[in-house]
Amino acid sequence: MAEPPIAEVLAIAAHRDDVEQTCGGTLLRLKSLGVSTGILDLTRGEAGTRGSAAERAREATDAALILGAGWRDALDIPDGQVENSWTNRLKVVAVLRRLRPRVVILPYWAGRHPDHYNAATLGYEACFLSGLAKLETGAQPHRPFKVVYASLYADVRPSFVVDITDFIEVRHRALMAYRSQYADQAAGSGLFVPEQEIRERTFSEARHYGTLAGVRYAEPFVQKEVGLVDDLTMIPVGSL
Repeated sequence: MAEPPIAEVLAIAAHRDDVEQTCGGTLLRLKSLGVSTGILDLTRGEAGTRGSAAERAREATDAALILGAGWRDALDIPDGQVENSWTNRLKVVAVLRRLRPRVVILPYWAGRHPDHYNAATLGYEACFLSGLAKLETGAQPHRPFKVVYASLYADVRPSFVVDITDFIEVRHRALMAYRSQYADQAAGSGLFVPEQEIRERTFSEARHYGTLAGVRYAEPFVQKEVGLVDDLTMIPVGSL
């Protein structure tokens, strides 16, 4: 008999605070439905312009508590050097076989930061390898059923969105737990959005995606495979 999952849904991201920006509201919604969630950060943030790895570790713990995630950890992949190597795939496989998620959320496979799009490929291939019975790691094989990609890029049309209207304020609080990143400071002032603009920008993005589905706030996701519908009368978003 298969072991029960530690996290039914696992969000994998390159950096601490990526999950909070892309699918934090979705994790909150899942938690409200009784679904167990986890977060795997591939790096520890030691190369970031702002903050130290130790600061970001404390902030990630605080944010995970706000999001209601039952599990969070970070791998030791160097920040800024996320590569789809065999060694890194095995590191992710070890987590997948331990947590046994049904759904894995990955970063979108294109973008400005190489760590993000490399994390997408690394995560997908690790999900495949994790199900190979002859790949011996000391843990039982496990392959997630579903892989979806979280994307906030305006030029990417989502396959679906998740209504986070009831969770938008808490999502914002989880993001702002990263004071080392988002509090106004001299370091990185030319790269980071001023603190007073963060709320406006993140809320307006969520408002845009919510409008696409007739709700107030939403987070967008992309899936590569075709969806399946049993009852056309139960599709929730209207056409007209």
